[in-house]
Amino acid sequence: MRLVYFGTPEAAVPPLLALVEAGHDVVLVVTNPDRRRGRGAAASPSPVSAAAGAAGLPVSHDPADALGVSADLGVVVAYGHLLAPELLDALPLVNLHFSLLPRWRGAAPVERAILAGDEETGVCLMGVEPTLDTGPVHRSVRITIGPDRTADELRAELSRLGARLLVDALDEGLGEPTPQSADGVTHAAKLDASDRHLDWEMDATSLHRVVRVGRAWTTFRGRRLVVHRSAVVPPVSPGVAPGALGVRDGRPVVGCGDGTALELLEVQPEGRSRQSGAEFVRGRRPDDGDRLGD
Repeated sequence: MRLVYFGTPEAAVPPLLALVEAGHDVVLVVTNPDRRRGRGAAASPSPVSAAAGAAGLPVSHDPADALGVSADLGVVVAYGHLLAPELLDALPLVNLHFSLLPRWRGAAPVERAILAGDEETGVCLMGVEPTLDTGPVHRSVRITIGPDRTADELRAELSRLGARLLVDALDEGLGEPTPQSADGVTHAAKLDASDRHLDWEMDATSLHRVVRVGRAWTTFRGRRLVVHRSAVVPPVSPGVAPGALGVRDGRPVVGCGDGTALELLEVQPEGRSRQSGAEFVRGRRPDDGDRLGD
């Protein structure tokens, strides 16, 4: 089958490579333009652009270029933009979406599922419509999330499962899709810094979910502290105030709401590299009165 592929981030790479390995003719890959990914860094290609280049596939940054090639189907995986109506009219399109639609339509379905405490999620192969993630579903697969799985880990698994789902669907035929239910619709808005802020008045389980989505942050002695990994643990002592920083066996434990506590397994002080919680304690030597978030 002759395909046009639309995708940008790392999660969109496994489905692209699976299509190539399955023998499909990917006649064009459309992805976001090169951009700088750090201070002073030169512009670099998106993960999909890099993978397509390595596979010898033609790459474009303009979705309108898909109108100029002969293709049977367009495949969209985390492209990051709505496609123009004229493209939808000209080319049949399917989309791999990392949620169990209609739950978590939108840009951040993996993160929103974790923050909401969902016990399961999945990946859907759906038809593409002008409105966001509303198309009928051809097939889907479900997986459990687990209490400690991070957004990166979950997204990587969904990408692998989605790649297999996509290849199987094309091999077996898409068939007639099922319209999405009007019940249970939720929207997965893109996260901003406020969504990643650790509010120590929240209970430890909720805060652990914030850490799991990535780039969670608080402050320590007036400077930003990123928390990369955490664990829900018993408090150092009963009645510890939210945000109070204690030490157990040389590791930092923070009081949270409802009398719960969170151990900081891996952190990154402002201007420093990532380090274990134990290294943080040895380097910063917290006092009894130290609090996070002040």
